[in-house]
Amino acid sequence: MSDAPPILQERENGPLIAKNVTRLFDETGAELDVKPVMALCRCGQSKSKPFCDGSHTAAGFESRGGKPEGPDRFFTYEGKEVTVSFNPRLCGHAAECGRIASHIFDVAQKPWVQPDQGTVEEVKAVVAACPSGALQMGVPPETLVTGAAEVRASKDGPLWVKGVAIDTDTAATGMPSDKFILCRCGKSGNKPFCDGTHRAAGWKSS
Repeated sequence: MSDAPPILQERENGPLIAKNVTRLFDETGAELDVKPVMALCRCGQSKSKPFCDGSHTAAGFESRGGKPEGPDRFFTYEGKEVTVSFNPRLCGHAAECGRIASHIFDVAQKPWVQPDQGTVEEVKAVVAACPSGALQMGVPPETLVTGAAEVRASKDGPLWVKGVAIDTDTAATGMPSDKFILCRCGKSGNKPFCDGTHRAAGWKSS
């Protein structure tokens, strides 16, 4: 494996090219064998996900276009000890927040984020677990990123990326540089990033 840093590159109307990525997981959590250069599916049609099998050509996949879901701005939720920031454009609906601390993060309540319903440590744990960076700490946002560089396919959802750079001209407000989620259903309006469209579209990875 090269000593060069890991990076993801877009191929126009084609796959994501992963270079020097040393850890890759499928949606069951199994670690896959890696190569110095790999093509990862982002059209949603490959029969060998997370790898590309060329299906994007027949599918007519386009690497740009569509209307992004959610506004590209941060909403802030102030507590006595901590403030949480949230950008809907970045959210991929992984629901880690509700799984870890539903007493703080609950879409059935208004506002849906209530920092004072839990501890600062619980909020930090949720922000660290949020794969997209949509949830951040403070104003301006301060991202907490932990763990080694890796790419992980989520069940019926995007690629979760940590510690790997991406070469792209697309971005969203406050998006972290080393933690983000990438579309693999082919339907996001903010490609290469996931904007949560897969959930509304009912996309299935298998």
